[in-house]
Amino acid sequence: MQIDASKCVGCGQCRPYCTMGSIKFIRSAKGNKVHCSVNEDECVDCGICQRAGICSTEALFQPLHGWPRSIRGTFSNPLAEHKETRVPGRGTEEMKTNDITGRYQHGYAGMAAEMGRPGTGARMRDIEKVFKALAKLGVEFEVNNPLTGLLINKQTGEMNPEVLDEKVLSAIIEMLIPLDRVVAVLEILENMAEELDTVFSVDLVSRVSEDSSVPTAKIMEKSGKWFSYNGKTNVGLGRLHVKGGISR
Repeated sequence: MQIDASKCVGCGQCRPYCTMGSIKFIRSAKGNKVHCSVNEDECVDCGICQRAGICSTEALFQPLHGWPRSIRGTFSNPLAEHKETRVPGRGTEEMKTNDITGRYQHGYAGMAAEMGRPGTGARMRDIEKVFKALAKLGVEFEVNNPLTGLLINKQTGEMNPEVLDEKVLSAIIEMLIPLDRVVAVLEILENMAEELDTVFSVDLVSRVSEDSSVPTAKIMEKSGKWFSYNGKTNVGLGRLHVKGGISR
């Protein structure tokens, strides 16, 4: 995002809408005028400031960026669509709808690391660090996830070097793993938290058992790790793949 200094009156109404806090006041060389300016290195091209319609002089505008800068908008703007997957936003069809979609079968867990948040964002360089750590465990990265599409080597977790300096509002690493490797993946992610200049949360989902118990909940309880039970689950639309009891 950029601001046309010749139109901007320096009212600052756009600043609270910036998810990265990258809009600052700038004083002219003569010191007689103040206008707003965007730190484009920190801006993730989410477009929220412009879509808010708060600028009375229409000074905000979104330039058409080429590769690799263009990935900022496709990951950060929920209205943008990844041309490779035709999916808008950060990931794929939500993991939490598994009881309808059946993406993850019995004996397996779907896991994700949601990296970045408003006010922080995430650099692709940090995301690559997590990819590389997970790749050592031989996890299966979700093919239709737009981040996976940026890998040049799925076995090592190496990303296209051209994108490493790009920053996005948030992005999700998604993977499929056997249930008996859940704890190992969690421990890798816990260790990585100390090395990253961002924040992330972990998603964990599995098929509900025939007795309505949740395999991943049992794993977390046994390992003594904190988790939010059913913290982000919904059944979505469709026919349940679960027989009897309550879907979780």
